[in-house]
Amino acid sequence: MLKTKKFDVVDYLKTEEEIEAYLNAFYEDNDYKYLPLALADIARARKAMTKAAKAAGVSRTSLYQSLSEEGHPAFETIAKVAQSLGYRLSLVSVSKQAVKKA
Repeated sequence: MLKTKKFDVVDYLKTEEEIEAYLNAFYEDNDYKYLPLALADIARARKAMTKAAKAAGVSRTSLYQSLSEEGHPAFETIAKVAQSLGYRLSLVSVSKQAVKKA
């Protein structure tokens, strides 16, 4: 019988380049609803979930729940977690042409 292992993206986030490419994929696809999941994956890959929870002012368990598919984290939580991982959320102006296509 063939044994399989459950897929976990964290197994493929070994370098900073891989982590940044993973995070940027969400922005390129305009798939913002998965940003909390991506941040959780990055925190797990870096073994930094406790640090991220402390930065967000919540327990580690609470952060796992908040950044899960069922979670609905506040923007402030997302921003604090991102900052604890070395990222800053920012708004960037897009061209009028890009806005018309959307």
